[in-house]
Amino acid sequence: MPLEQYIINDIKPLSLNDKISDLKLLFNELTYSHIPVEDDTVYLGCISETDAHCFEGSKLISEVKYAIEGFFVRTHTNWLDVLEMFAQNDCNIMPVLDQNNTYLGYYELNDIINLFNETPFFSEAGGILIIEKGIQDYSFSEISQIVESNDSKLLGAFISKMDNDMVQITLKVGHGNLHNIMHTFRRYSYNIISGHEEDTYIENLKDRSEYLKKYLNI
Repeated sequence: MPLEQYIINDIKPLSLNDKISDLKLLFNELTYSHIPVEDDTVYLGCISETDAHCFEGSKLISEVKYAIEGFFVRTHTNWLDVLEMFAQNDCNIMPVLDQNNTYLGYYELNDIINLFNETPFFSEAGGILIIEKGIQDYSFSEISQIVESNDSKLLGAFISKMDNDMVQITLKVGHGNLHNIMHTFRRYSYNIISGHEEDTYIENLKDRSEYLKKYLNI
């Protein structure tokens, strides 16, 4: 999934010679968690809004160089790895560098999340199933085989929880008999944490949302 089209370059990185007051002004105008910093066109990293508001506005960025966080991704970085970098650095802006370490612009978190929402895991109709098994006992090849043996397709799977020696895996399965799939997982010693047809689940969420609105309006 190519990401180059999502690169934004409407923010020019600040330099070490800029003042902290310039940095604070940018944060007041924007909704970003971090602002990129360069030294003579060489990307150094980002300063967070939290750190910026701790410094005196009259200081130069060079005086707080220690606060610069050097995270970035490449143009060829996979979108899942990009999403992971957002999570690891607790940010909503991700600088993008080319192979020559030239700053090209940045990704916005919302754009990358929207890509995730467009994957079959969310866009295709099907059922949601959460299963649990020992961390040493499960395998994705076995999970896929169980789903396909029940004339269904595995549209997506990810580890949604790890607790000591147990792991929970959230599955999205295509059209098929979800009850039979759950029964087969039990025969293979998987615990069923949750299983529902997507349409019913979404309808229940809507009902609860409407109830909450009525409650808040009382």
